[in-house]
Amino acid sequence: MSALQHHHVVVESDTGSGKSTRLPLWCAQFLSQKNQSKVLVIEPRRVACIALADFVSQQTHLNVGYCIRFESTIEADTDIAFVTPGVALRWLSSTDDVDTHITMQDFAIVMIDEFHERRWDTDLLLAILKQRHSHRLVVTSATINAAKICQYLQDDHQSVCHLLAQGKRFHVELRYLARESHHLPSIEGLEGRVYTAVESLLIETQGDILVFLPGKREIQLCMQLCQRLAQDNAALRCIGLHGGINISEQQLALTETSQQRIIFATNVAETSLTIPGVTAVVDSGLERRTMQRNGRTVLSLQAISQASSEQRLGRAGRIQAGVCIRLWGANAPLIKLTPADLQREDLVEPMLAAATVSTTLQQLHFLEPIPDKSVLSATDRLLSMGAIDSQGSITAHGRRLFPLPIDTQFAHLIAAMPDDISRELMIDLAAGLSVAGRLYQLPKGEYELTRLKQWEPFGCDGYLLIKLIRGGKLDELTVDATLLEEAKLLSRQISSAIGIADPAAACRNIDLLSHQDIRTNWLLSVMKAMPDMAFIRRAKRQQALGNGYSEVQIARDSRFDLLGATDTQPQAAIVFDQFSLPGEGSKQTINLATCMAPITLTHLAAAHLGTTRLNLDGSLSHQGLVTVERVFSGRVIDSWQQAAEPEQVISTIVKQIETEVIFPGLFPQLQIDINAWNIYVALGLAEPEALPIEVSRYLPEKLQALGVETLDDIELIDCQDLRFDGIPDWQRQEFDEKYPLNLALADLKLRVEYIATSKRIIVHYADGGRKAGPKRWELPVWKGWRISYRKASRVIEVN
Repeated sequence: MSALQHHHVVVESDTGSGKSTRLPLWCAQFLSQKNQSKVLVIEPRRVACIALADFVSQQTHLNVGYCIRFESTIEADTDIAFVTPGVALRWLSSTDDVDTHITMQDFAIVMIDEFHERRWDTDLLLAILKQRHSHRLVVTSATINAAKICQYLQDDHQSVCHLLAQGKRFHVELRYLARESHHLPSIEGLEGRVYTAVESLLIETQGDILVFLPGKREIQLCMQLCQRLAQDNAALRCIGLHGGINISEQQLALTETSQQRIIFATNVAETSLTIPGVTAVVDSGLERRTMQRNGRTVLSLQAISQASSEQRLGRAGRIQAGVCIRLWGANAPLIKLTPADLQREDLVEPMLAAATVSTTLQQLHFLEPIPDKSVLSATDRLLSMGAIDSQGSITAHGRRLFPLPIDTQFAHLIAAMPDDISRELMIDLAAGLSVAGRLYQLPKGEYELTRLKQWEPFGCDGYLLIKLIRGGKLDELTVDATLLEEAKLLSRQISSAIGIADPAAACRNIDLLSHQDIRTNWLLSVMKAMPDMAFIRRAKRQQALGNGYSEVQIARDSRFDLLGATDTQPQAAIVFDQFSLPGEGSKQTINLATCMAPITLTHLAAAHLGTTRLNLDGSLSHQGLVTVERVFSGRVIDSWQQAAEPEQVISTIVKQIETEVIFPGLFPQLQIDINAWNIYVALGLAEPEALPIEVSRYLPEKLQALGVETLDDIELIDCQDLRFDGIPDWQRQEFDEKYPLNLALADLKLRVEYIATSKRIIVHYADGGRKAGPKRWELPVWKGWRISYRKASRVIEVN
């Protein structure tokens, strides 16, 4: 409280020491002395917001509330508010919250908790608040370079105080469960190794066991296996803890009971929440972390940092001596700290958020400089959406996108839809793809897949999601009821945010999903808004699709390849969602298309995707028609005939001359004559104003000069009219002998290249059985020239 009087405060203290619960109370007590009482606490996770608000409210007479994506208990008289970073950013970008009528200006102190996680939204919030000098700041962490943070916050306007509280921790016995000391954390055989560790700990501890795992899938697999341990022990319970659980399930993990518990958690339990009763920890050493790879943000399985491993170990020694089993080797080379999001993720969301508060990422001062390449990529994407202008300022369209609690791409698509039906289709799909998990699992059996095809006949992953969100049911589908309710709630919230008063309006009728024209209109609108979401199958690799910029492979949980025989498979799709994984090598990325909407080549053409070109392989009809093709990602998606323009007629005639359909022998002779002329000019033998000629330009210009406009005109032209007059006839024979383009020596044929600017000649191997190169005496005189012989990649000087 003394430090708050004149300083920003950086608090460094061990996990479980009360940073998240005591500091807000002391901040509120400090403000009450000044007749101010509002404290804003920014927590990285929704689970932590709810749990901490509930706990702190029980410790004080003050009004404590929370605000997360789906709900808020904050009122005008709230003294301490726990909010997620996304909520705080929305409050920064507006003058008045429509639900609570609260703004950032209502808070005197802003506390950013668990800053060591280095999320992009907390880094951005700190940079904005630092720049504004509008709030007293409290930054907390258990593992952080506090001196670096203090130096970052210190400026001419504000000093910084660093407080270090060394909490009490009981001894934790550390064990490593790996065959070799250098072995890194691994996903291979993880469930079995967790089972072994948990089984051994149950023998030696009566307290709760906390198991750290990288994600929901691993939690489910390990819980399923470890349920065997609880079958014969009624006093033992297995509990999952991750961001996707509901409040009642969350309370099972956060409330101490008489039962012994095995709690399987993601890193939400690493710092954000303190779980009572834990005396043992099993640490997989793994987490799922985003990173930039080949221009895309990919989600990859990574080993945790040394700092995170220490945080996890500390959970076992809060109430008594404990045990921590690490499923890797004692000498495994873990990185020291987890890299910040802004250094490894796409910057579209941060850039749009910064623009809403009238600044740009380039104008803000961050703890570490952000990558220029990521800034340029994000700028291009937001400009293409029309969310920012050329100065980086937010547009009216961008302001409509930012409040929507979904990815910017989906927000853009919703706003771009031209009618209510398409807009609400897009809302439901965006909601279904924005929850933290997959809503359904596809059936495996042939009969079940047939039933699914009857229920949703388009083979469309997007329509399947929409149908479920609109109340459709199919017994053959395994649906996650919790995620489905979350998606429905998010759909209603998005509808409310954009002013749709009745989410159950007629245009959300499930029967509309049977109309092909409605689906076609929606998908055409999507392609118009974001053309790069359309993909077409590769001609030679049917499991891969491209769009001219990137490539995706069909994920196993997509229905795109489940419609029947190969000849009936759809050839194109709109890819609404991708899952990117690191591939082999240091740059390769594998993009798996997980939500696909099949479309036809006709749909691609109707959306005017790709480019048009003249089909030069086809002949020009005597009716003056040419064949025009539309090409998308290397494949022809449409073709038609149209009246030929003069330049198209000339292009067709040139192609026929090059392929010797007409005037056989002319084109090879033109190549010889023009190549000789260019050497003649380069040697300075021509008039000073003479220029070299390009073979590709000579014929079109010559035909145009002769007045060719239709196919019939070519019948009035003789082959001699198109010959190239370059080197004078009386000099040509001598010139060719002195500077030949081809040479035939004993068992060796050569092609000759003249580089006149450097007086160099390269004779290239063309054919022949001779192993050695040419001798100098075998070649023309070429006085004053340097001569090289090239065969494949080998080049030698000829002396």
